[in-house]
Amino acid sequence: MSFGAAPIGNIFRPISEDESRAMMATAWDAGIRSFDTAPMYGHGLSEARVGESLRWKERDDFLLITKVGRRLRPKKRSEIDFTPWVDGLPFEMIFDYSYDGVMRAFEDSNQRLGLERIDVVFIHDIDVFTHGEEQQKIHFKAAMDGAYRALEDLRSNGHVTAIGVGVNEAAVCHAALQHGDFDGFLLAGRYTLLEQDALDNFLPLCEERNAFVLVGGGFNSGILATGAKPGAKYNYAPAPQDIMDKVSQIEQVCTEFAVSLPAAALQFVVAHPCVPSFVAGVRTTEQLQQNIAWMNAPIPAEFWQALKQRDLLREDAPTPA
Repeated sequence: MSFGAAPIGNIFRPISEDESRAMMATAWDAGIRSFDTAPMYGHGLSEARVGESLRWKERDDFLLITKVGRRLRPKKRSEIDFTPWVDGLPFEMIFDYSYDGVMRAFEDSNQRLGLERIDVVFIHDIDVFTHGEEQQKIHFKAAMDGAYRALEDLRSNGHVTAIGVGVNEAAVCHAALQHGDFDGFLLAGRYTLLEQDALDNFLPLCEERNAFVLVGGGFNSGILATGAKPGAKYNYAPAPQDIMDKVSQIEQVCTEFAVSLPAAALQFVVAHPCVPSFVAGVRTTEQLQQNIAWMNAPIPAEFWQALKQRDLLREDAPTPA
C-alpha cells in the first residue's frame, strides 16, 4: 500500500499540522514505505508536509513520488482560487508541460520537499477529465514533446529512477505508453471491482513492456467503500442506478461469503501482476488503519469465482491467490 498525500494538502477541509504528522507517522509505523504527492495538492502544501515528515528517515528506506505539469508561482492569498483545496500555500498553479517548465517544476518540488532525491515523477493530468476533449489533445502533445523529453533526461542523468504518467483515464495511459518509454503509471479509478476496461489494451501492454501501475481511487470515489446506499458517490457524483444495482449484487456475494466490500475492492486491484500497490488517500489515522485491516482481511478463493460466475467480474481479471 502507498500513502496518498492529497488529503494532507487539505482537499475539501483543513487537516492540522499535528494530524498530518500523525497520519504520516501511522503510515510509517504500519510499514508503508511509498509516498505519493504532487505540487497540485494544496498548492505545494502536501509536498511540504511529506518532506517534513520524512526529513530524518533513512533515505534509502522509502520511495518518493511526485508529479510535473503544473508550476507554482507566489501570489496574494486573496487573489488565488484554491478550490477544492483549503488553506493551501500562497501559490497560483499554472499548467506547463514544456521541457523548461517541467525542469523548473522538478527543481521547485525538490526545494519544497527538502529531501535528497525524488524517485518517481509522473506527468500529471493530461486527460480529458482535466482539460476537456479538445484541450486534452493539445496538452497531451505538449507533454509528449516537452515533459517526456525532460523526464527522459532526468532519468538518464540519474536524477530520478522512474518516469510515467498520472491520470484518471486508462486510454491516456495507453496512448502515452505507445508513444514513449515510460516505466509506470498512476491510474485513478479506472481499474476497480466495477471497471476493468483497462484489461482490454492498457494492462496487456504494461505486461508486455514491464511497466508498473499504481492504482488510486479503488473505491470509485466512494461507492465501493460505502456500498449502494442512498447518496453513494461514483466518480465524484451521485451513483447512477445501473452502478447502484451492480454494487448491490456484489454486496450480496460479499454477504454470502462474509467478506467486507471495501476489503474486496482493495485486494482486487493489487492482484494484477502489473499493480504493485494501491494508493490510499485517507483523512484520518483511523481511516488509514482501517485500510490496512481491509488489505489483510481473509477472502476465500470461492468469493472471486462466484463474482465471475454471476458476471459481476470479468473472467480474465486476475484475482488474489
